[in-house]
Amino acid sequence: MSSVRIECVANEGYGIGESPVWDEREGALLCVDITGRKVCRWSPVTGQTQAIPVDAPVSSVALQKSGDYVITLGTRFAALKWKEELVTTIIQVEKDKPNNRFNDGKVDPAGRYFAGTMAEEIRPAVLERHQGSLYTLFSDLTVVKHFDQVDISNGLDWSLDHKTFFYIDSLSYSVDAFDYDLQTGKIGNRRSIYKMEKEESIPDGMCIDTEGKLWIACYDGGRVIRLDPETGKRLQTVKLPVDKTTSCCFGGKDYSEMYVTSASDGMDKEWLSRQPQAGGIFKITGLGVKGVPPYPFAG
Repeated sequence: MSSVRIECVANEGYGIGESPVWDEREGALLCVDITGRKVCRWSPVTGQTQAIPVDAPVSSVALQKSGDYVITLGTRFAALKWKEELVTTIIQVEKDKPNNRFNDGKVDPAGRYFAGTMAEEIRPAVLERHQGSLYTLFSDLTVVKHFDQVDISNGLDWSLDHKTFFYIDSLSYSVDAFDYDLQTGKIGNRRSIYKMEKEESIPDGMCIDTEGKLWIACYDGGRVIRLDPETGKRLQTVKLPVDKTTSCCFGGKDYSEMYVTSASDGMDKEWLSRQPQAGGIFKITGLGVKGVPPYPFAG
């Protein structure tokens, strides 16, 4: 795989860069900086990043059918009008848990927004455990809770036949699969399909390619790995020049480019001097596979 090329396209120094999503309409990459409290949009044409500040930790962003965006903000699902820089709350969860916030989220093939929560971290990956839950925001703006007792609700995606939901609770060091009902959005029959190797560290964000293989960003592992969910085998490892790789998505004109977000929170001066691109956005080309375009929220 000598043709694989890695480039830092936006050295933004995000505290926790997360939730990369390709916006085909804009020809741009969306992402968030959770602790920096901003939603960002990077243009490959100009090389510039625009950012909209928000009033709480913002952990995921998704496309909306109307042309705007939806985000998870604190413990709220919210709508974001980009041009007006206007955020409106759709619904709040976990009002009884002031120390919680949403983490990763993604829209399913039917246009529902799946997102999970976690307790606020004391230090990166150090937090009160079992405080999180997984939710779905439906297009009629109602919310369903699937399960609780989650540590760090993270990477999510769906199989190409839409019959399996893949999910990561980071501190389980496992990639899990559920049976998934496209009609109802219900999930069940949870099982582990991959356990992380020691050097891969903590599983974080995830995406799927057109061959049905999963790509996982390894937080503190400085890499993305490609897995076969059928066999549970690791097929490929791509190492990055930063340790805290957080999430990945495919994008570009034909979805053949991979974009990887990263974090700089918890790194001291010496560590940052060794990894000056920490918190940047990386583009990987030459992988030889393409990704699946993101689904827009139907509400």
